[in-house]
Amino acid sequence: MMNKDCRVKCLALTLLMISQCALGLPEHDSVPGGIALVPLTTDKNVMFNGRRVMVNESAEGYIAIVGIPLSRSPGSLHLDTAEGRVRFKVNEKQYEEQRLTIKNNRKVNPYAQDMERITRERKEMDAVFNHFSQVDRADTDFDLPTQGIVSSPFGLRRILNDQPRSPHSGMDIAAPEGTPIISPAPGKIVATGDYFFNGNTVLVDHGQGLITMYCHMSSISVKVGQRVDKGQYLGDVGMTGRVTGAHLHWSVSLNNARVNPALFLNQETTP
Repeated sequence: MMNKDCRVKCLALTLLMISQCALGLPEHDSVPGGIALVPLTTDKNVMFNGRRVMVNESAEGYIAIVGIPLSRSPGSLHLDTAEGRVRFKVNEKQYEEQRLTIKNNRKVNPYAQDMERITRERKEMDAVFNHFSQVDRADTDFDLPTQGIVSSPFGLRRILNDQPRSPHSGMDIAAPEGTPIISPAPGKIVATGDYFFNGNTVLVDHGQGLITMYCHMSSISVKVGQRVDKGQYLGDVGMTGRVTGAHLHWSVSLNNARVNPALFLNQETTP
């Protein structure tokens, strides 16, 4: 027979799952690179590691939608709220290894003259990922941004030309060059450019620290400052930047943590 604490935890989990389905919340997967859905009694001044986090209202109160960095170790963590600390647990997860051969070795080991450009581009993207724009509610029930086959899932431990590199921080969707890319949710175009590693790139701010990024595009059809609706055309799949073939690299950032995009996809569009 369950004790009182177990019954309370089970009830809280059940209510959370009901809210998740009813409100179109992302999937709860509290692991490095995942998302923790944390029930709250307030939506004021909710912080994680010194950063504001997304909070949506639910029938039972409020829910914090927290991005967990891939580098975070498993264990007990907490949110800082106006009413005190709220704890949640991060579970262990092991991601598979992927080895790739990049023909243009300069994209793996950049030349000295490339580093100024790379540093400048990284600062530009970091400024976007760090931004928190206040909206009443961010749409977290995403559509798939392009039609294709998932060729590289999120989180893979990557070995490029036999050299260890950072884990894969997005989802790769293989598709023919020229395949349309759409915005999975409403937002604002906050950056575009031709970046050294990412090629032609678009970044969209959906509000409350939720940013999506689209890389390796063959063409870009939006401009900085433009508002886009869910399903609006952003450009086309390509093979610019560091690639092995035509595909879309799609990243989702939440409170400046790159998280698994699949957790935001509704059941109808899950690849």
